[in-house]
Amino acid sequence: MQQLVTRRVPLRLLLTTSGALLYLVMASSLALGPMDISFTSALRALLNLDTDLPEYAKVIVQEVRLPRTLLAISVGALLAMCGAVMQGLFRNPLADPGIIGVSAGASLGAAIAIVLLGSVVGNTPMMTLGTVPVFAFIGGALATFAVYYMGTSAQGTSVSIMLLAGVALAAMAGAGLGLLNYFADDQALRDLSLWTMGSLAGATTDNLALAYSALLLLGLVFWRLAKPLNSLLLGEAEARHMGVNVQKLKRKLILCTAAGVGITVALAGMIGFIGLVVPHIARQLTGPAHERLLPVSMVLGALLLLLSDIIARTIVAPQEIPVGIITAAIGAPFFLMLLFKQRGRLA
Repeated sequence: MQQLVTRRVPLRLLLTTSGALLYLVMASSLALGPMDISFTSALRALLNLDTDLPEYAKVIVQEVRLPRTLLAISVGALLAMCGAVMQGLFRNPLADPGIIGVSAGASLGAAIAIVLLGSVVGNTPMMTLGTVPVFAFIGGALATFAVYYMGTSAQGTSVSIMLLAGVALAAMAGAGLGLLNYFADDQALRDLSLWTMGSLAGATTDNLALAYSALLLLGLVFWRLAKPLNSLLLGEAEARHMGVNVQKLKRKLILCTAAGVGITVALAGMIGFIGLVVPHIARQLTGPAHERLLPVSMVLGALLLLLSDIIARTIVAPQEIPVGIITAAIGAPFFLMLLFKQRGRLA
């Protein structure tokens, strides 16, 4: 097994470089879209420095593109961080919230809140009440526990069973979503159709507050659990010998990753493969130690989702492709490559 002390790129250099690149992509996100605005004009519109700019440019930058950019950063960072933790928990780089059915469970929970409880709360925003995130969390947590316990035995964690359980759970969640689509009214049906493909278009102040609060809290929790999680990479027996309460640690990690995935699903719909691709790339740069892996994964996850969103709204402008389609197009070939490399060890 690769030692946890492996270092490839200095952490400070890596975070500085990726952070600078993220800043440039943020500027591009504010400037690019169906209506192109120069980088200088976008910055001036953001800071209200140019009174000669048309009012529509200020509205586009301040009220449309800025919230969307900030939501992409937070959702991408959350998905990548949860993916890195989940891969550490399962001790396999193939683990991903979407592939093992966690995102599907969270999606079904959120869809239940949207369709079945929408009429109960009337015109009150569901997100303000926290109904959609709570139901998404419950669905994600149930799926995570189910996959983990079906794939874990006295001999360890079976990746094959884990993946098959994820396929079965995703199929069951898909059936539930289809049933909800059948009974949904016109408004709920339109919301579900766009939401199941993943979209960042619904960014609001409430969404951003929830996303960044979750990112901060979960980031602190995972940072404190980084060293115990490193011990878990060596095996559960070795972790117990090092004084780690393995069952308590696993419960914390499962609940926290389910909360993170549930919130991203509630805010942006089904966006897959960020939690698979990004931690794998970050691990090649930093090694498997989670105190280095987690911050790099967060920055790279934000960068990848923001780039995907720019592609989604510019490649067929003025129309827009759901961002979940772009991330799937990037992540699916990457997953097949990982499967090819792991095929001799899947047992």
